[in-house]
Amino acid sequence: MDELHKFIFEGLPVRGALVRLQSGWRELLARRASPSDGGHAFPEPVRALLGQMAAAGCLMQGNLKFNGAVVLQVFGDGPVKLAVAETQADLSFRATAKVVGPVAADAKLEAMLNVHGQGRCAITLDPKDRQPGQQPYQGVVPLHGDRREPLQQLSEVLEHYMLQSEQVDTRLVLAANDDVAAGLLIQRLPMAGQANLAGSSSARDEDQIGRNEDYNRIALLAGTLTAEELLRLDPMVLLRRLFWEETLRLFEPMTPRFACTCSRDRVAGMLRGLGQEEIEGLIAERGEAEVGCDFCGAQYRFDPIDAARLFTPARDHPPTSGGVQ
Repeated sequence: MDELHKFIFEGLPVRGALVRLQSGWRELLARRASPSDGGHAFPEPVRALLGQMAAAGCLMQGNLKFNGAVVLQVFGDGPVKLAVAETQADLSFRATAKVVGPVAADAKLEAMLNVHGQGRCAITLDPKDRQPGQQPYQGVVPLHGDRREPLQQLSEVLEHYMLQSEQVDTRLVLAANDDVAAGLLIQRLPMAGQANLAGSSSARDEDQIGRNEDYNRIALLAGTLTAEELLRLDPMVLLRRLFWEETLRLFEPMTPRFACTCSRDRVAGMLRGLGQEEIEGLIAERGEAEVGCDFCGAQYRFDPIDAARLFTPARDHPPTSGGVQ
């Protein structure tokens, strides 16, 4: 079962979320599997990266409550040109990658995406009700830390992003294999509203320092979590083991799921954007236009009659052909 559990630490400005993707993650991998690839569309390190990205996307979307898509991308100058995970407001997710060269079985983030230091991480918030001319919000950070040292794990990159772009202290633990993709997020909440707890400026500062120490303690506990524990343990067991001395308030669990937003109508719109001359040339050469979805593997075929309908007013459409609908 796929679950996302959000929680807060009672009396402390610290929140958390724990996600476990199982059926949806397996479906995502199965849709991209093919016998010619040995049963997998991507090398094992790329599959692990995509699973971590899917888990991280669900965690970020669950925290933001954003009415639109949260799109996480890492891209660079290695054998993995691009990896992307997209999570919608209802926690439906999808992920894919473009691999242009061999990936070693033990490859880390640097070897996959940041060979010559050109790797980047981008997080895009694309509103569902975006107005014409309105641009999505996007933040981009390099795949290195403040000391210019390469970051070896996706969790480190996202922690750095949250600190640099959002000024939010964050601890992330991510892990994935071919059965489970999972993640734990711990964040320090803003101190707004806490100042009234004390009477003087110095007292307020001390109060804030104390609460920061609480966050640091909890973040250190989260950092002791191993990938094996994250992938194997039931969420409630995991939280009890990690934070047995803390008082947690758990919210109603949410249910992520794999879903792709591709459709025949969207593919038709893309083909129209290529222009009638381009599509007619493709039809003449191949007999049909075929477009495959990189996320779910769905194939959309347009024969000569389907292609003609793309550039014909609806009232003049010929009868529907036997193409995929």
